[in-house]
Amino acid sequence: MRKWTAVGLTFVLFLAVIAAGCTQTGGGETTTQGLNLEKTDDGKYIITIYTGSGPGSVYFALGSMYAKVINKKSDMIYAKAVTSGASVANCLAVGKGEAQAAIAQNDVTYYAWNGIYQFEKSGPIKDLRAIGTLYPEPVQIVVRADSDIKTIYDLKGKKVVVGAAGSGVAATAERVLKAAGIWDQIEPVYQTFEEAAQSLVLGQVDAEFTVIAYPAPAINQIAVKVPVRILSVPDEVVQKLHDQGYPFYVKVTIPKGTYNGMDEDAQTIAVKATLIVHKDLPDDLVYEMTKILYTSIDDLATAHTVRSRLTSTRLLKALWSRSTRELLSTTKSRE
Repeated sequence: MRKWTAVGLTFVLFLAVIAAGCTQTGGGETTTQGLNLEKTDDGKYIITIYTGSGPGSVYFALGSMYAKVINKKSDMIYAKAVTSGASVANCLAVGKGEAQAAIAQNDVTYYAWNGIYQFEKSGPIKDLRAIGTLYPEPVQIVVRADSDIKTIYDLKGKKVVVGAAGSGVAATAERVLKAAGIWDQIEPVYQTFEEAAQSLVLGQVDAEFTVIAYPAPAINQIAVKVPVRILSVPDEVVQKLHDQGYPFYVKVTIPKGTYNGMDEDAQTIAVKATLIVHKDLPDDLVYEMTKILYTSIDDLATAHTVRSRLTSTRLLKALWSRSTRELLSTTKSRE
């Protein structure tokens, strides 16, 4: 029996092949510990992939396309992509075995692994493993272009949508706004992306805090009705987050013109979307999922324009064609 290393919060392909809690029988059948896998009538393993909250979510778009590609290319797996409460709910679901795979923010997987913040009640979730990070998810603080809110500090005294209750977005919003020293000076509103879009268009809230790849359908829902602006996250806030022990926040730039009304670049921060699986998922299935993921970038591109930011198409293909493929072949030859 082989053990996987701890949850990978960076781009590490080899995590996909060092399986935990599973063995191969002489007849080629796969057995697992603590994970029940059903099969279709034609013998494929049914893998449930938790995604995001719906059409406005990049997780939902990308996860649904990933499942479609798996079903097209795999003789072993039938994948089902389902809507969910996103990162926090996804980590909990994978930990319980309700989902075998999911997409989640890498900061949230860090919290889950250590049993902190939203996971204090559940305790550490040590059944999570990462196949790899996928693309950056910038913090996008959205205001109407005609708003007098020009900086993050202007959010004082305002109604700010900070994400759905218990979501990864809500966790990030709290971290960032606390680092800016204004968390206790805003009126937090807990809504989904779709609810927040309507609230901002109607003027019922002053700003919306999102953590999502750009261009985000949920933000475009606002921008097609009223022009928007994205607030920058100041360097001093970024430094404070790093000093507080959150190294996974990296600086990114959202270019002007990304949304209607956005006439200046926005300097912000990002976490990484990560594909996670349950530790007891059989290694041959993880091998198959990883192979399909990293050799199907062009297919996934049809789901969302994050293709150009999927940790670099050239890098992915280079890694797959060299060390990763050799490692996978070596690993399978030992079985």
